Amino acid sequence: MIARYQTPEMAALWSPEHRFRIWAEVERLALEAWAERNEVPNEAVTSLKEALPAGDFEPAFSARVAEIEAETRHDVVAFVRALAELSGSEAVRRYLHYGLTSSDVVDTAQNYLLKEALDLVLAELEELLETLRELALRYKHTPAVGRTHGVHAEPTSFGLRFLSFYAAGLRDRDRIMRARTGIATAVISGSVGNYAHTPPAVETHVAGKLGLTPEPVSTQVAPRDRHAELLAALAVFGAGLERIAVELRHLQRTEVLETTEPFREGQTGSSSMPHKKNPVALENVSGLARLLKANLQAGLDNVALWHERDISHSSVERVILPDSTTLAHYLTRRLNRVLRGLRVNTDRIRRNLDLTRGLVYSQRVLNLLIDRGMDRERAYRLVQRNALKSWDEERDFAGLLAADPENPLSREELAAAFDPTHYLHQIDTIYARFGL
Repeated sequence: MIARYQTPEMAALWSPEHRFRIWAEVERLALEAWAERNEVPNEAVTSLKEALPAGDFEPAFSARVAEIEAETRHDVVAFVRALAELSGSEAVRRYLHYGLTSSDVVDTAQNYLLKEALDLVLAELEELLETLRELALRYKHTPAVGRTHGVHAEPTSFGLRFLSFYAAGLRDRDRIMRARTGIATAVISGSVGNYAHTPPAVETHVAGKLGLTPEPVSTQVAPRDRHAELLAALAVFGAGLERIAVELRHLQRTEVLETTEPFREGQTGSSSMPHKKNPVALENVSGLARLLKANLQAGLDNVALWHERDISHSSVERVILPDSTTLAHYLTRRLNRVLRGLRVNTDRIRRNLDLTRGLVYSQRVLNLLIDRGMDRERAYRLVQRNALKSWDEERDFAGLLAADPENPLSREELAAAFDPTHYLHQIDTIYARFGL
């Protein structure tokens, strides 16, 4: 587990005490289903229910499980023994884990925990979406230079980049919700998944009580394509968070400096250079997103198991499933804090827009020349030669065009061509697609 990056909510969710409590709930519900079929005495259900805590287990119970596991070398066997001890009931000792195999408990509980974990991620994502929406609206009509290949291209809306991030976040939400639906299955089907010792009705009962659906076909374990889908959704989500972080890191470069991440009083940027304000939070997002993407490969490798199953997936999932959900939750929260306190330098945005002395308006001039009836190739050569001269001699582009004897456009027409608001006239149409 990546303890340093655990939020309190995720730390509690993936704690042994909570995990064992969900294991116990699966065991209790299975006993309840057997009792409804009159194949297990009600005393076993009642005694186990009375022994269970209202919330998670105390650490002492986890310690007892660990103590037994040191002898048995099997976590579920150790858990069942500890739970039977806790109940002190002979009926529980006799019928606990009746008709079940380890994966019935572990996979069902794990899928339930993953559903809980994704709910936490989705809640944090909603907060991020709202922040992106607000930034998109705030800077909707702020002209800024757009860049392609990292080079100044044409004016655009500064807020449009946040709208693009918002749109991607909506897609991420859809993907994660689909993954949540896909992972929310219960597997109570026995040693090779054929219900030889436990009827499907037991599985249906447990699934219904936990808000899960029965796995249509299992091989003892839930098919791991479900977990791969979940990890894929989180990997794509992580790539999207990284996309935002990389964009803002570039905007914080000294040569650009259109935005800066929050810098608190007392914070230092360098041990040797007191002037430094570094995008450390954004770099943290970029770095940890790599783990989210990398974990997907392990999840894909877990899909193919030997015959009904082996346990090559188990050790991997004990790391990648808690870590991926934990990282997704942490990174979403951290990036949202950056965006909430983001400092936007509108003066620098304007200066950067004018940095190339009007070269970013070259296509507008080209189109106006074509509209005047000039051949495209001739118009292109006219605009390009003046643009290159502007580059080489660091002269005003509009002035060079006005002085070119082949240029038919008046100074008034050129002035209109160099108006950045022209590039925003369709922005409302784009925003309207999102009801904004």
